Amino acid sequence: MTKARQIKLGAFLMTDGHHIAGWRHERSPANANVRVDHFLRLARIAEAAKFDAIFLSDALGVRDTNLNSVSRTSRNVGFEPLTLLSALSVVTHHIGLIGTASTSFNEPFHIARKFASLDLMSGGRAGWNLVTSSGEEEARNFNLDRHVPHAERYDRAREFVEVVKGLWNSWEDDAFIRDKVSGAFFDPEKLHVLNHRGRHFKVTGPLNVARSPQGHPVIVQAGASDDGRDLAGASAEAIFCAHRTLAEARAFYADIKSRAAKAGRDPDHVKVMPGVFPVIGRTEAEAQEKFEELQSLIHPAVGLQLLSTVMGVGDLSGYDVDGPLPDLPETNGPKSRQQLVLDAARRDNLTIRQLYLSIAGARGHWQVVGTAEQIADQLEERFRKEGADGFNIMAPHLPGGLEDFIEQVVPLLRKRGLFRTEYEGTTLRENLGLPFPGHPAKLEAPAAVAAE
Repeated sequence: MTKARQIKLGAFLMTDGHHIAGWRHERSPANANVRVDHFLRLARIAEAAKFDAIFLSDALGVRDTNLNSVSRTSRNVGFEPLTLLSALSVVTHHIGLIGTASTSFNEPFHIARKFASLDLMSGGRAGWNLVTSSGEEEARNFNLDRHVPHAERYDRAREFVEVVKGLWNSWEDDAFIRDKVSGAFFDPEKLHVLNHRGRHFKVTGPLNVARSPQGHPVIVQAGASDDGRDLAGASAEAIFCAHRTLAEARAFYADIKSRAAKAGRDPDHVKVMPGVFPVIGRTEAEAQEKFEELQSLIHPAVGLQLLSTVMGVGDLSGYDVDGPLPDLPETNGPKSRQQLVLDAARRDNLTIRQLYLSIAGARGHWQVVGTAEQIADQLEERFRKEGADGFNIMAPHLPGGLEDFIEQVVPLLRKRGLFRTEYEGTTLRENLGLPFPGHPAKLEAPAAVAAE
């Protein structure tokens, strides 16, 4: 019998929580961003709850240079993701370890080697969240005066993924013999040199890291622009996205699955996992009170800068915060996120203040405030109506917000048969229900035989 489809869950660990003022909450340590023990606790909590993965975002620069706002938020300093995930791999055994790395400010060999190492160290639990980076401040840290155009970033990203996957296939799964008697360490017939020559990259290879028990790391992608969707349909195995309404979520879900099919892939091998920001109370009124408490901790300068960053535009501080959002030029940064926020402003007639308050927690992602039962109902509806394969849980504050979700919502999902009670396997692929990526040399063998 075919196993019933179940929800996949990721824990998006944003230092002290996803609300922009989460670091000020009484249940969050103010120095969370420099405490490895804080993250070790979070990883253990998520694994005990049988989450599929933990996820770390990243930025290669301080996004806010306005000292009036940057001095009031914890977001601009933190651990480098792969360094932290390597530490977390030692104290966990089943949960996936997904980290963000930019294709704009790295070289393919760097990324292939680092993620392959994490994958091998963790027994096949690594995932690479591929981003092209959107911030101008990041470009200025890498010999550029401004970021390259959006389309060019994605053109580079497409070739980047091709090279990384080629490097991950440098060795066949059984290449290493390690026979002390004969003296043969590996079979030279099972080593493959890439010799890539393309528009953006010249990479010879091979990679000096062996393949892991899951073949190679899971490829995750977060872009939702048209270029981003094309890349996701062709390459991504999991997609992190932001949609506030069921209609938006269903449209995106259908579009991504369609693009995957057109690329010759099985649509079920692309897991769509939108972010969700849950605030949970014993009653709806209590949940709303908890949310308003967080909102009250936002300094106006922080709210304005957050809005500017999320929309990829310049300083908005010169505008009346109780007036409408002005007409803005199209950003060279996060295009899909800018459109998401613009749509919300126009649809709901929001002032600048109302708009920054509306994104302070979820930054454009889906925000649910209510009882555990209400939140479980909404997750189930979006899952069953093909708006998602799972969710990336963006706790408002950490560790308390994640603990609330695990203690109150997860048992309801299990009771409805929507979430696992035990892990299906030991690798991230097995738990996400993704196929093992057979080595190209093995996959091509039957065709070669048939040709003979």
